[in-house]
Amino acid sequence: MSKPKVHHYEYDVVIVGAGGAGMRAAIEAGPHAKTAVISKLFPTRSHTGAAQGGMAAALGNVEEDSWEWHTFDTVKGGDYLVDQDAAEILAKESVQAVIDLENMGLPFNRTPDGKIDQRRFGGHTRDHGKAPVRRSCYAADRTGHMILQTLYQNCVKLGIEFYNEFYVLDLVMTKVDGEERPSAVVAYELATGELHVFQGKSIIFATGGFGKIFKTTSNAHTLTGDGVGIIWRKGLPLEDMEFYQFHPTGLAGLGILLSEAARGEGGILRNSTGERFMERYAPTIKDLAPRDMVARAMANEVREGRGAGPNKDYVLLDLTHLPPEVIDEKLPDITEFARTYLGVEPYTEPVPVFPTAHYAMGGIPTNVQAEVLRDNDTVVPGLYAAGECACVSVHGANRLGTNSLLDINVFGKRAGAAAVEYAKTAKHVPVPANAADEVISMIEKVRKSKGTEKVAVLRKELQDTMDKNAQVYRTEESLNEALDKIAELRERYENISVQDKGQRFNTDLLEAIELGFLLDLAEVLALTSRERRESRGAHLREDFLARDDEKFMVHSMAYLTDKPAKKPGDNIKVGWKPVIVTNYQPMERKY
Repeated sequence: MSKPKVHHYEYDVVIVGAGGAGMRAAIEAGPHAKTAVISKLFPTRSHTGAAQGGMAAALGNVEEDSWEWHTFDTVKGGDYLVDQDAAEILAKESVQAVIDLENMGLPFNRTPDGKIDQRRFGGHTRDHGKAPVRRSCYAADRTGHMILQTLYQNCVKLGIEFYNEFYVLDLVMTKVDGEERPSAVVAYELATGELHVFQGKSIIFATGGFGKIFKTTSNAHTLTGDGVGIIWRKGLPLEDMEFYQFHPTGLAGLGILLSEAARGEGGILRNSTGERFMERYAPTIKDLAPRDMVARAMANEVREGRGAGPNKDYVLLDLTHLPPEVIDEKLPDITEFARTYLGVEPYTEPVPVFPTAHYAMGGIPTNVQAEVLRDNDTVVPGLYAAGECACVSVHGANRLGTNSLLDINVFGKRAGAAAVEYAKTAKHVPVPANAADEVISMIEKVRKSKGTEKVAVLRKELQDTMDKNAQVYRTEESLNEALDKIAELRERYENISVQDKGQRFNTDLLEAIELGFLLDLAEVLALTSRERRESRGAHLREDFLARDDEKFMVHSMAYLTDKPAKKPGDNIKVGWKPVIVTNYQPMERKY
């Protein structure tokens, strides 16, 4: 079979990913620089659209609020691993981020006097933790969907160039004055099988998360961590990969998300005896505690035999005391999910729920200008990241609900602005003539393989081991078991084959390549989880139950090395980076 055709383009700003962060960056960059947005999906199918509950901002429309309280909640919710300078920016710029979206046409729910309505959400409080506060701006339980549609419409209005169903599979780095600099990305076009090299002065990664390393997840099938994996393979570090959030209320057995908005509107979690068990774990804010605490409490109820159902393997979300008109107006989608997927009527029956893998707190390390870091503080010129794939560390060890939609808007905007500013004076870094060769050889190796291993089988085994060994509860033993299994799967991955050998719409081929990224990221997550010998936020080690601020009030920084891997994880070096503390010293997390 002949080599795929390779096309070349030249832009000032190249954005990889067309979710909320990517399109917000494009809106900022497009009017000032020649901008391209490359997406493996049609933009309005990006996973931002699945976000339900809301976007935090201290507007004070319904109750008194302040950005300082929001900052404190973000830091405390993240179990003090949050970089506090970044959290201050997030909270301060939240109000403008909401106003920007309103001016773009986003249809927020309104109060009777016409202001943007706000509701409660887990971990958001007034007066530094004294009581819950209404801070979440929302559009029913379809807030992410509305944000995605609004951003896309505004991108179209601005004439932003989109390349849809183009899978970016490599970042081209070129040595300039002894330093590796980004010069282009290489993308595979799904419709034709042809390759496209996009040269850019500035390159922004906004590629989302990697929840498909787990079996039970709220993430779409496409969230395979390609962008994070590409950065990893280029020898750049990944930060805080051990922290993966498990959202408390996934539909039991399925992982499909029921928004925290259900608890924000008054939903109650109950065990098999009907007890409102969160009163024992978080007496002040009960069901509105941060997600890591609620997920842990739910898992503990099941472990201690108070789970509901025939197998006692879930708890119940009770909405039956809410008026049907409130459910219909403010929670239409999630109640329909319960009816459709579980056959449960939320008006009259509690909904079976259990934690589901939801959000990566870690990822590509950046500073507050969204510039990617080569180490603890050295910037890679011209390379940016924003959204879930990035770790500016506003989420620390546990992201507060509604801060993700805020993050993509605040730091997506900052990434776009910084990328334009850099592109104004930078020159294009030369792209090697053989820029696409690595991708060509990766694709052809998979396409021509006559191996016996099936991609779907390996992916399922990976997801099963991660669910079993690296989910809500972890131990050294379970993490070593995960690492051993990943090493075995890596060997078997060398012997995969795909049925579809064609060029056009070959999703079989792309799923095989995505599995390679999943294996990489699962290994980094398991290894950094093993090296963090404490419990903090979403990372709970049963063999190290205490939080250890003396040793581990630091971010993990994982590096891929050239060292031969005689045993699992040998070729990964884990370093540490200080947490930036401004106003809030670590204290016990009581709610």
